[in-house]
Amino acid sequence: MTIHQAAERPALDTRLISAVAGAPPPDRGAGPLGATLTFAWRVLLKIRHVPEQLLDATLFPIMFTLMFTYVFGGAMIGSPEAYLSYALPGILAQTIVFMTMYTAVTLNTDIGQGTFDRFRSQPIWRPAPLVGALLGDTLRYGIASGFVLGIATLIGYRAPGGLGGLAGAVALLLVFCFALSWLWLIVGLTVRTPAAVMGASTMILFPLTFVSSAFAPPGTMPAWVREFVTVNPVTLLVEAARGLLGGVPDAGDVLLVLGISGVMTVVLAPIALRLYSRGA
Repeated sequence: MTIHQAAERPALDTRLISAVAGAPPPDRGAGPLGATLTFAWRVLLKIRHVPEQLLDATLFPIMFTLMFTYVFGGAMIGSPEAYLSYALPGILAQTIVFMTMYTAVTLNTDIGQGTFDRFRSQPIWRPAPLVGALLGDTLRYGIASGFVLGIATLIGYRAPGGLGGLAGAVALLLVFCFALSWLWLIVGLTVRTPAAVMGASTMILFPLTFVSSAFAPPGTMPAWVREFVTVNPVTLLVEAARGLLGGVPDAGDVLLVLGISGVMTVVLAPIALRLYSRGA
């Protein structure tokens, strides 16, 4: 790259934001909505150029659904079909919650390559790169949810709650994961390498997803484990989704998950934005 080309890149980036999202001209900066949508589109463009990024949203959900249903189904309840009815909300939650860590990995990689230093120098809404990345990843979560539900339907699952229950469960899951992703943004902004991000995220996500009611009823667990399971946010998410899919939604469970998601966003988002603005 020539010096002349390098000098022109910030202006070109701003013009791209303006052209794609209908934001103000470069000298006035890109508006919040336009800049955010552009960075969300950037996530999708990266997937188009590196299709392997969709493996965690397509192949892995299929593998998890088949594996949990046919490996654990007979031992847990007596038949894969009966177990699938119980475990599908947990499989759905576990698959998508684990995907949230890749938000931090991608961010950390961009920081290591100097990409976010350029973003911070642009005359755009400051949080746009982070919020846009979360919106783009939320679309990936939706794709993964579709694959989990699709393969479950192919092997015989029918949601008693109908399309409304399916839509409600997926929407609740996406809201929760959007809020949880702010935590991984903080991790991505503070940890040095993508490998360290993966390690830290996995240490948190494994107990949250597996020590829950996702795959086994809490009543079968020792009392000291059950105490953690009952307050685990993933358990609350799974139980709310289980009610929606089963056609017996519990408004209290749904409101509790929405409340937890709101609190996570209110607490974690300012921390992530402060770290980003300071160039962490």
